[in-house]
Amino acid sequence: MIEWWQILLITLYAFYQIIDEITIVSSAGSPVFAGLVTGLIMGDLTTGLLIGGSMQLTVLGVGTFGGASRIDANSGTVIATAFSVSAGMDPQLALTTLAVPIAALMVYTDILGRMSNVFFAHRIDKNVDNHDYRGISINYLLGIVPWGLSRAIPILLALLFGGPFVASLAEAMQHGVLKIIADGLTLAGGVLPALGFAILLRYLPTKRHIAYLILSFALTSIFITLFGNVAAIGNALDGLLPASLGRSYNSVPMLAMAAIGFALAYMVYQRSVESGSAPVSKNTTSTKGEIEDDEL
Repeated sequence: MIEWWQILLITLYAFYQIIDEITIVSSAGSPVFAGLVTGLIMGDLTTGLLIGGSMQLTVLGVGTFGGASRIDANSGTVIATAFSVSAGMDPQLALTTLAVPIAALMVYTDILGRMSNVFFAHRIDKNVDNHDYRGISINYLLGIVPWGLSRAIPILLALLFGGPFVASLAEAMQHGVLKIIADGLTLAGGVLPALGFAILLRYLPTKRHIAYLILSFALTSIFITLFGNVAAIGNALDGLLPASLGRSYNSVPMLAMAAIGFALAYMVYQRSVESGSAPVSKNTTSTKGEIEDDEL
């Protein structure tokens, strides 16, 4: 059961997150942040981060060009997290049965939000002709309303009226006749992050920097194996000692891998600067068809 105050806070965040994504860009409008906020509100941060992180990886290589719409991974994360926690639904199952379909459906509300802003755009055109600078500012800010409502209203309606349906669906998929289907969807959910990486690699100049890709993969595999063995040995020895050392032996920290990745990226950047071949906006596509800029 989702409490009224949880519905209110989640709806307010849904209104804000799209505004942040298109204006402030503080990362508060990203799927992983949506999972963080919704998880905190629902009282299960782990589930929120798991669903949000999975959706973030799923859309890792998906971008928009010009005025194009894309699936709303943030809204999918919000609804999937809320119902996963309230209905006791497996996060991976919520990811495939709720997050991804809802994210795809929210494309239509995104288009509706864009179309609604045309009204304010025409009013701004008239304000410009009349040199009404105050009117320009007011109508510009009023454009926030349709954008926010395009996310807040669907999420509010889903949280208010979708609870019983999701609860029955979760029960049927986890313990009922739909369990076989649920197992397949859970397996598919584990593949979605890999799909996001595949889309990202398609648009990155991987052919030109294949050596760094191979090196990073090899370093990751080596460090995971090395740290995994050290952790196993350390925990085993700690259990044999009469007095515990009072430490826990963890696997390789992701921060270390991120630092290695940053170092490799910086090396590539330095080489491009020194050779004077740093990519510029006019040269967005290489001779091999690889996109070398973030926009077309």
